[in-house]
Amino acid sequence: MKEPVVLIPGLACDARLFRHQLLHLSLHRPVMVVQPQGATVEEMSAALLPQLPPRSVLVGVGLGGDVALDLLRRSLDGFSRIVLISTDPLSEAPAIAAAREARMVAARSGRLFQAVAEEYPTADMGPNRARIEALLRDMAEHLGEGVYLRQQKAMQRRPDQQKTLRRAMIPALILGGRLDTLVPPRRHEFVAELMPFATLHMIEGVGHLLPLEAPEAVTTALEEFLRGPMLLR
Repeated sequence: MKEPVVLIPGLACDARLFRHQLLHLSLHRPVMVVQPQGATVEEMSAALLPQLPPRSVLVGVGLGGDVALDLLRRSLDGFSRIVLISTDPLSEAPAIAAAREARMVAARSGRLFQAVAEEYPTADMGPNRARIEALLRDMAEHLGEGVYLRQQKAMQRRPDQQKTLRRAMIPALILGGRLDTLVPPRRHEFVAELMPFATLHMIEGVGHLLPLEAPEAVTTALEEFLRGPMLLR
């Protein structure tokens, strides 16, 4: 049986982030989407770990990638591969953490979508900007203010995972957008250099929300990666 794939959405996103990947990957293997629950990355990974099938493939976007890394930290032998999309594995810089406070104030005052819109710069989104913005609004409203606030706090307090990256003796795919201003290309290159068995794939002309901005390219990269050999340990 092929390895099951576990998809973990990013901040203010639900399963619709992975619509294209769900449609295509599920034709050939088991696929599940898990929504992180908790106030910290560590709480989220601790709650998810018992739910996941053994030897699965972790695929995370942004916050979802941070959760995937913390799952790997907890169980280095429990997963067969990992894909980090638009993921910053370092702890948050104080200036960026402070900027999140203003967005949380906006969310608490009834301006949730304004906060989410400020989270994801529209200039990075390419020609499908209007469609992506509409979907972001729907996903944020579906998840609600409480989830958004907990996820923001988790991003502020996320752990530095450099040690996990170095210890990850499994195939890894690092996917980034060349126009991403939130996790720039140099950060993706840094992550790939730290991981012993990582492949870096940068997608031209798109920014941070790769599964929405370049769904076909992301699915193709995932399918090629999943066809690659597993490491025997």
